[in-house]
Amino acid sequence: MSEPPAENVLVVPTELLHRLGHFQGFTHEVDRYLGDLLDPANVMFRPRGQVEEDPGLKQLIPYVIFLHRDATGGESVFQYTRGRGQGEGRLHHLRSVGIGGHISSTDVGKGGQVGKGGQVQFAGNGPEGASHKLDLSPFSDPFQEGMRRELEEEVAIDTPYRARCVGLINDDQTPVGQVHLGLVHLFEVERPAVRSRETEIIESGFRPVAEIMADLDQFETWSQISMRALF
Repeated sequence: MSEPPAENVLVVPTELLHRLGHFQGFTHEVDRYLGDLLDPANVMFRPRGQVEEDPGLKQLIPYVIFLHRDATGGESVFQYTRGRGQGEGRLHHLRSVGIGGHISSTDVGKGGQVGKGGQVQFAGNGPEGASHKLDLSPFSDPFQEGMRRELEEEVAIDTPYRARCVGLINDDQTPVGQVHLGLVHLFEVERPAVRSRETEIIESGFRPVAEIMADLDQFETWSQISMRALF
């Protein structure tokens, strides 16, 4: 039996990040980085097995955080535990607030082009199947499609929402972080109606921000960085 073809994932040279302005942790300066990071002249697809141990390349990862505010202003965030079969093996059993994954070469050419004003339609899972607009104006087509695919695979969003890119994560202090670069998106949902579609996204649900902050040592590093930066 022949082996399945290797997955090719979207990467940029780490040198590009350093040229634009190296940072450790979280940056809110979205406009400073995204245009160049997603310029077709700078991105490439490489076999995932080769780049997982190559700090000379950064794999671009959408990292979506779902936030709900109740009538009193109380904030809660969708969180879960990563099962053994989900994605990056080095993160198994850790808790997370981020949904997302690698952008694959199979995502090329599947999504619609960014229209005027950068409005992109995500297939809606909310009431009456309504679509929800997501402003991703700096993003290239494969990144949009890859993020849409990851969301549809991992969660059902049964509520209207507003979405925006709020920052980037770079963590060169861990083996996982050295080869990944996170593009953080905040989805502000009208109701806490997001649920897992994957058996490997377990113990999931919305939890008050204050409780998550008090328990951050149980969460993966990117979740710790994002929560401290945003809340």
